[in-house]
Amino acid sequence: MVADQDYTDQAATFGDRVAYAREVRGMTQSQLARKLGLRTNTIVNWEQDRSEPRANKLQMLAGVLSVSMIWLMTGVGEGPSGDLDGAGPSAAEVLNEIREIRSVQEALTERLGRLESRLEAAAS
Repeated sequence: MVADQDYTDQAATFGDRVAYAREVRGMTQSQLARKLGLRTNTIVNWEQDRSEPRANKLQMLAGVLSVSMIWLMTGVGEGPSGDLDGAGPSAAEVLNEIREIRSVQEALTERLGRLESRLEAAAS
């Protein structure tokens, strides 16, 4: 499968999704194998649906390819993002997302503190 061909999650197999995500990331099978500490033949077998990774390798694979494990297994969820040329988000976009997450995290920390105080008061 080539990343610039028409791709649909509905018709894709696990191997198709691995190959697609790898190609979107601009990696060869050998490069992906090295990142995962595997033989290239293992990646070939996954992409040709001859075998599937164990859970720990599936988790590593999802991380290296920047996709969710659910998407790899089912085609549902967070698949490869960005353009097919491998361009990722800009630094400004990443910084904005970090700021949004930090804001939510601070609000949740405050909420957790209030709940702990209420629990302590109720237990006294």
